[in-house]
Amino acid sequence: MSITVTGTIERRQLGMGAWALVSDEGVTYEIFKGADQELLKAGQKAKVTGQVRDDIMTIAMIGPVLEVKSFEVISSN
Repeated sequence: MSITVTGTIERRQLGMGAWALVSDEGVTYEIFKGADQELLKAGQKAKVTGQVRDDIMTIAMIGPVLEVKSFEVISSN
């Protein structure tokens, strides 16, 4: 199922590190590997469209895994 989430990109220091999208509603999604480097900037606000992957588990386990299909940067630091 495709979802669209607006939130802030964060870098989490767990193990080797993980990227997260914290939605404006406070839900944390772990960004699936292979996301565009233009999205992965801590503090950046973005509108992200993607698919929640229920078939994947990660070491970080910070929230549902979101495979990014497209994104729009709203503001960057």
